[in-house]
Amino acid sequence: MSYEKFIHEFLGKGLLKKQKTNFRAIQKLMTRAHRDLKTAKANLSIDEGIAYTIAYLAMLRAGRAVMLLRGFRPANGYQHKTVVEFMGYVLGKEFKAMVERFDKMRKKRNVFTYDVSISISKVEANNALNTAVRFVYLTDDIIKKQNPQTEFKS
Repeated sequence: MSYEKFIHEFLGKGLLKKQKTNFRAIQKLMTRAHRDLKTAKANLSIDEGIAYTIAYLAMLRAGRAVMLLRGFRPANGYQHKTVVEFMGYVLGKEFKAMVERFDKMRKKRNVFTYDVSISISKVEANNALNTAVRFVYLTDDIIKKQNPQTEFKS
């Protein structure tokens, strides 16, 4: 399915809403995503599950920033999944593996949040952080192409 078809379908299902592009909001989301990366790294030796969760949140915020850049926001009850799927269409086949990892992180983070019996290993948390770093910097590039004077402070 093409990006245009995806947008049409998700708007029709009420999973996306049109939203005026707001560079100030994009800036805030990306600044927070970068801070999340630092926080995840700092927590890696303290609590792997929290580090994993925060790495995922960095990706979620960066994905939402790209959605806003494109004039959309997620709606309804599947917001996280909608962000992941949207980024799959924005990034395309070249970054399919990264988007699949993002989706696996989404699912695992959800289970970790609601099921006290699950644990996340240091290796999993470290891999999640590495994926999040690549993803956030990739979204930085996408945003900076649209607005070259953008700077993201963390």
